[in-house]
Amino acid sequence: MADKIVIMLLTLDLDRYGTLGAPFFQATVAAVMDIEVEMYFAGQSTRLLIEGFAETIHPGTAREKSVYSFMQDAHEAGVKFYACTGAMKENGLTPENAIPEMDGMRGGAAFIGEVIEDNVVTLTY
Repeated sequence: MADKIVIMLLTLDLDRYGTLGAPFFQATVAAVMDIEVEMYFAGQSTRLLIEGFAETIHPGTAREKSVYSFMQDAHEAGVKFYACTGAMKENGLTPENAIPEMDGMRGGAAFIGEVIEDNVVTLTY
């Protein structure tokens, strides 16, 4: 069994709201199972880390729970959120406008360093 899951959010389509809850729900489930989980936000997904952005997106038509609520659940369960340093400027994310759940900024080398470790599973969305 893996000790850690590293999730890369790179190709998420922010216009397909129905797909945006799953990565955070799955990360929450893994964290509750006592698996260490890190999520890397790259490309357009870094916009989800901008305060107020994910609060306006609802993955279900009933609009019962925002993407930000799913993100908060994941973070409360222990999932760590890291913004790709290379994508931040392009997508308007700064340390000043980031959600409080953002745990830091990491580049491609940090991501690769994590995924080549033994007992690490990588998921991409």
